Amino acid sequence: MRADRLLNILLHLQAKGRTTAKELSKKLEISERTVHRDMEALSSAGIPIYAERGIGGGWSLSEGYRTNLTGFKKEEVISLLLVHSSRVLEDLGKKKDFDSAFVKLMASLPPAYRKDAETARQRIHIDGLAWGRAIRELPLLPILQDAVWEEKKVKIIYEKEGGKPEPRTIEPYGLVAKDTIWYVVAKRGKEMRVYRISRIKEASVTTERFERPKKFDLSKYWEEWIKEFKSRVPKYLIKIKVTDATAEHIKSIPYMKCLSHKPLIKGFAEMVIDMETKEWALGSMLQHCDSVFVLEPLELQEAIRHKAREILKIYE
Repeated sequence: MRADRLLNILLHLQAKGRTTAKELSKKLEISERTVHRDMEALSSAGIPIYAERGIGGGWSLSEGYRTNLTGFKKEEVISLLLVHSSRVLEDLGKKKDFDSAFVKLMASLPPAYRKDAETARQRIHIDGLAWGRAIRELPLLPILQDAVWEEKKVKIIYEKEGGKPEPRTIEPYGLVAKDTIWYVVAKRGKEMRVYRISRIKEASVTTERFERPKKFDLSKYWEEWIKEFKSRVPKYLIKIKVTDATAEHIKSIPYMKCLSHKPLIKGFAEMVIDMETKEWALGSMLQHCDSVFVLEPLELQEAIRHKAREILKIYE
């Protein structure tokens, strides 16, 4: 609708300060001629818009002018409720700030919007903590957050999985929350590294500053790191004969990567799964020993037989 488009233009000018017809045309997916007509309509409605010609020119609002309209649609307001339940806000210590801002936003909305938003709030709750995972404390997260913000080097004691704690000095470029696990992306020496914050035993911010590269893109780096990390994950393929009910259960388990699923005789199927390691495969197959038969590899078959004999000895 044109009214929504005009409001979007007004809010865009208010937020950005100056924009060109080309930018608005691309943003709103309309022609530049339509942008000019919309600007004339806003000007005729008493909005103090003026145009500047030449290089660096564009459309601007008169200095000091602001509209009281938020521009939020009902659906947009309701979508903010999803953020309201985020554990990330709690981890960063921003939950109270968000709650305060959210109350102000709700107070600025029309009564009908407030009613719909409150109805949605009472019907949607997001718990970002996985089953069986205890609520964890991250005492060092605020320290790292300050270091990222102030661009200061940090001395840490880091413990690798299966390793000993070691001292390191890092330049923290950013923080990443994956599910409920926090990481710090940092430079150490001349190389970039990703550290799991729960494995950092000690951290202290130094007085030494570092210069974060202006072209560094945290989200892009993280995506590339994830791809590279997945390429290094070991593979251990197994072929199993399984009941249909257990097959559906196995496919629902995130860490079991089902590569193929072929129906066999009624009630059974053949599956190929990547279990990453033999030990992981052995433990998982023993959990489903009454409904799964391992076809390949033969070494896994023998490992299951050996484990079964050990269990029988205990109960004999």
